[in-house]
Amino acid sequence: METTTCALVVGAGPVGLTLAAELRRHGAACRVIDSLPRPTGWAKAVGIQPRTLEIWEQMGVVREAIAAGVWLRGQLQFTDGVAGDPYELRVPDGTYGFLALPQYEVERILTEHLARLGTEVERGVELRSFTQDAGGVSATLALPDGSARTVRAGYLVGCDGAHSTVRHGLDLSFEGDRFPEEYMLGDVEVDWSMPAGYALRFLADAPDGGRDLLVCVPLPGHNRYRLSMRAPADLRRDDGPGHGIVTDRPGPGLARIQEVVDRLVPGKPAVGHLRWSSLFGISHRLADRYGAGRVFVCGDAAHIHPPTGAQGANTGMQDAYNLAWKLALALRGVAAPGLLSTYDTERRPVGEEVVGRTVRYARTQSLGDADATHLAREGQLLVAYPGSPLSGEAQDPPGGGPRPGERAPDVQGLTQEGLGFPVRLFDLLQGPGHTLILYADAATGLDDAETPAGLLRVYVVLAPGGPPPEPGVQVFRDATGAFRDRYAAGPSAAYLIRPDGYVGFRARPMDLGAVTAHLRNTFG
Repeated sequence: METTTCALVVGAGPVGLTLAAELRRHGAACRVIDSLPRPTGWAKAVGIQPRTLEIWEQMGVVREAIAAGVWLRGQLQFTDGVAGDPYELRVPDGTYGFLALPQYEVERILTEHLARLGTEVERGVELRSFTQDAGGVSATLALPDGSARTVRAGYLVGCDGAHSTVRHGLDLSFEGDRFPEEYMLGDVEVDWSMPAGYALRFLADAPDGGRDLLVCVPLPGHNRYRLSMRAPADLRRDDGPGHGIVTDRPGPGLARIQEVVDRLVPGKPAVGHLRWSSLFGISHRLADRYGAGRVFVCGDAAHIHPPTGAQGANTGMQDAYNLAWKLALALRGVAAPGLLSTYDTERRPVGEEVVGRTVRYARTQSLGDADATHLAREGQLLVAYPGSPLSGEAQDPPGGGPRPGERAPDVQGLTQEGLGFPVRLFDLLQGPGHTLILYADAATGLDDAETPAGLLRVYVVLAPGGPPPEPGVQVFRDATGAFRDRYAAGPSAAYLIRPDGYVGFRARPMDLGAVTAHLRNTFG
């Protein structure tokens, strides 16, 4: 029997791999199973949002991802053969841009990262059923040799997709509907001279009524794209897939893809070098809860929606990023009693908003205006948890700065004695655990913080020219005033940053007793 200090993760896609890697990084044991004998090699999800790249920086894989992907510069739309104005994807201030990276590359990078952390994916292992009690979860697994085995784990997390065995086992509702259209995907090269790094959308009246659509997302390689288009009537089935890739019918060949390109793309460029193709369907559904007791669901197991705006895999990986640090504390026996319930409290509203937004985009065939706020929302930089029990403040003074529950933005230009180079705030947030940033224009009271040993890093940020604190505290200078301005920190402030990069608590002016009291919502 497995130990109940271990989590069992079902599914080794981007979501399950993120969860497992973060559990390991936070010092918790886990086991990862996947029913497939090997990765599919499909380029299903391809868009990576700025917020996900920030997460990958904290995980330690962002450079590898950037090297394997291609930056998305924007989108060009052709309506009835006429090009519209470019939709530019400007890089949000102080963060990453938008990256195209095939899902199989995401899975490769995360699988290798997980292996470096000491955990291998167990392939060809299927979850058949499970029960839970006050002490853990008993799961029955079907092994590659055809035998069955019952294992014991402290927690079970279903990252097993739209048809999740875990969600069904919890008897969660999954309300929503299916789009009537069926679509085709193809990973091909296109012989044209379109500008590199731009997604292409072609719209026209369809031969059988409605609007015809072709979406081309750039992939790494010369003129390589993942094409998405409506499937012709002779390839569709009335009982087509509720959601996702069709596995019981062959995908379209090059000739069928070329037919759509000839119909919609000016100049009828040739397509070739087909690497992979499939039929797929789209639904929009949301689980009524993201878990019960010791069992949780993440990603497509909890929410499915149209792929418009590349929100799906990113939302799922951020589900896992939110849950992992909380689950790790529970497995280590140091979590407050209600900590795990905040996963549903925080992430289900996010899933509900994403489902609603992507359905609107799909029905209107519009992504909205490319202004800074819209791009930040599409980049998932505006996701926030303002009503969470883990979000609080000692005072609510006037002024700006990130509010409790909002993403903690990066700041550049911090300096430290002995370093001949500036430091970013994100550098201080590296590593597992919470981070407490104490800002002051003087050193008074900075050594009085009562913090849980080994669970909290404390840094002091001083205004230029302020006196140094007593020895034993890591001190950085806000040399340009960037931290003070971005965090509205003067004359003193305390910011508690959660392991997932969100502001958990702030006190302006600094109130260390209030910070310590708030930490009891997290640590038991």
